[in-house]
Amino acid sequence: MSDYLTREGIKKLNEELEKLRAEKAELNKEIEDARSQGDLKENAGYQYAKEKQNLVIKRISEIESRIKNSKIVDGLEINKEEVRIGATVKLYEHLSKKEITYKLVSSDEADPASGKISVSTPIAQGILGLKKGEKKKVVLPNGITKEFEILSIDY
Repeated sequence: MSDYLTREGIKKLNEELEKLRAEKAELNKEIEDARSQGDLKENAGYQYAKEKQNLVIKRISEIESRIKNSKIVDGLEINKEEVRIGATVKLYEHLSKKEITYKLVSSDEADPASGKISVSTPIAQGILGLKKGEKKKVVLPNGITKEFEILSIDY
């Protein structure tokens, strides 16, 4: 199964991977230092470093797998008339009478404060596949139903 990411999302994952590899190298040094101190059963620093190392190794593996199995959506042959991952969508929300702009991204790239929402959010799920001018009512997690109209779709 492929995961879809933007080039920005792949870059973000690669940056995290680089930091984790550096952290793993530091943890390897800590573990070696702790081993040189003798009795490992009573050495809390050794236990902590080993647990942390296991978490870091697991996350490295997850990221490597994610990158390997991902398809970059930038430049894919997709119907650019419809809302899809990678689209910047301008919406009109009827209840508040406000225009909102979101970029639909993967969960790794989501940053609501900068207008990037995951395609797995209720709003994104509600508008995926819609075209300019179409309207859709979306039930949000708090139970409120909002109606959105697609004003523009840009890639």
